[in-house]
Amino acid sequence: MQSVDRAVSVLESLARHGEAGVTEIADELGVHKSTAFRLLGALENRGLVTQARERGKYSLGAGLLRLAGAAAGRLDIAQESAPLCRALADEIGDTVNVAVLDDDAAVNVAQARGAASVTSYNWIGRRTPLHATSSGKVLLAHAPAAVRERVYAAGPTAYTPHTVTSPALLARLLDETVERGYAIAVEELETGLNAVAAPVRCHDGAVAGALSVSGPAYRLRAELLPEIAERVVAVAGLLSRQLGYPG
Repeated sequence: MQSVDRAVSVLESLARHGEAGVTEIADELGVHKSTAFRLLGALENRGLVTQARERGKYSLGAGLLRLAGAAAGRLDIAQESAPLCRALADEIGDTVNVAVLDDDAAVNVAQARGAASVTSYNWIGRRTPLHATSSGKVLLAHAPAAVRERVYAAGPTAYTPHTVTSPALLARLLDETVERGYAIAVEELETGLNAVAAPVRCHDGAVAGALSVSGPAYRLRAELLPEIAERVVAVAGLLSRQLGYPG
């Protein structure tokens, strides 16, 4: 933890001063120069700092822009989706979530509960499996091939008797998800819980997240999910346009 704290202090110092040398960093942190050099080396390897070779000074690296961009994207989609989630939850009566891809899982960043919701469970911040949720299937369907291969290779976990655990079948379902524009989950994560989700795109067309409606299977019956999907797709499209997608 001390090393993590010192590494963050290095980044904060460079943010304040613009650039600094090893001696300056060591003095500010109150550590030996060799310690400061190791910290800077580790941060440089990750692209979080960069060194101007002719001056020997360090400054913040482009890697921070990547991290900041990812964080900003999550904040944007969470903030922009809030009123749309609220309106859709009021219309349908069940829970509306927005999830984003986080390594090999889906993480919910926004939620609104409708009047008919039978649970007060807060899904925000919860990591859910990509293969067993409607949002996860949308994200997995549009994820890089390496992500899909990791999920297949790991052997999808069965959460209920309805969970799809066959990599071949899952791959076909993901192809269907891309083709029809939405994914469904019928009691695949929890018995008695159904859901439908559609992709949310950012300005360049990449899938930034997935918007879903979930509720009890006795109300969100499997045969009704395609009809509900029309509204989910429409609202996801509206959110995509608010995020700059021209489609």
